[in-house]
Amino acid sequence: MQASERQTLPAGCVVPAGAERRIEVGLLGATGAVGQQFVRLLAGHPWFQLTWLAASERSAGRRYGDLPWRLAAPLPGAIAALEVEALRPGRGPELVFSALDSSVAGECEEQFAAAGHAVVSNARNHRMDPLVPLLIPEVNPGHLALIERQRAEKGWRGALVTIPNCSTVFLAMALAALRPFEPRRATVTTLQALSGAGYPGVASLDATANVVPFIDGEEQKLETETQKILGTLGAGGVSPHPVAISAQTTRVPVVDGHTEAISVELGVEASHEEVLSAFREFRGEPQELSLPSAPERPLAVHDSPDRPQPRLDVEAFGGMAVHVGRLRRCPALGWKFIALGHNTIRGAAGAGLLIAELLAARGVLAHARAGSLAAHG
Repeated sequence: MQASERQTLPAGCVVPAGAERRIEVGLLGATGAVGQQFVRLLAGHPWFQLTWLAASERSAGRRYGDLPWRLAAPLPGAIAALEVEALRPGRGPELVFSALDSSVAGECEEQFAAAGHAVVSNARNHRMDPLVPLLIPEVNPGHLALIERQRAEKGWRGALVTIPNCSTVFLAMALAALRPFEPRRATVTTLQALSGAGYPGVASLDATANVVPFIDGEEQKLETETQKILGTLGAGGVSPHPVAISAQTTRVPVVDGHTEAISVELGVEASHEEVLSAFREFRGEPQELSLPSAPERPLAVHDSPDRPQPRLDVEAFGGMAVHVGRLRRCPALGWKFIALGHNTIRGAAGAGLLIAELLAARGVLAHARAGSLAAHG
């Protein structure tokens, strides 16, 4: 993308509107499935420039282009030439995305936040920490106020913001659109893609022509993370939303795209057209600010009775919209519908980029103009 084609940052951003220099960013856990999706989405990003990669000891010291690349999109040459560094807090740019495995993410991300980095994490470790925003920018941008409490109570010079579980993102966005009707109870059954298990993922003999009716920890994430995201921020932190959620999760032989069958009970009576209108009109701060990764319509509503489908719909709108269809009456709870989202884009890396864009738009990044902390260490 040429400089003349880049989108300018809105008022309040650290980098002034029309600036030629993009904000330098880093990536922790650059070699995994989600890490590679971050690399792909950051290539040519109008606001951010990926300049620093870090990973575990087995990859540190190696040229990124010499490591296995598993996406269909070509690896950008400038990124391929970068050397992967060790996970050392204080190195690299102020803004870093984390695609670290949960086995190492917890302490490592805290250390980077303490050292002054703004960490946008896809790991599960800190999602339910009462001082850490669990963020969907269209749904709960006000929860970013927790960053000041992190700095006051944890003593961090930087910040930590978490991306929700991928399935939670799609459920929470749909329920957020229905907040005017006061959702009380919901059930969700997921049909989750193989790519959600990472690489190499589910063994072929388990995945082929089969449905695996268990994904470790996934149901609890759907039930608790959604309540935090939809919750109200007050002096004591986030008060969870009272909606009761019952989740069942399955793994199905689909490459990308998590489908969810959702039923919901509303506290305020609504007609079929009113519910559809709530989905269609749902917008948030990313749309108001025209953030680069924000789809014009966060919820894409389908009228055809056989949509949405992963094969036909999940790549639309750059993978950043959540698709909703088959709205109909539910004899048990009131309304039921199907939701679909791209698990590694809107449910992971793309969600992280949108969070980072919101941080930039709000002027949260203190050192972004210089691009790095202490000139990369």
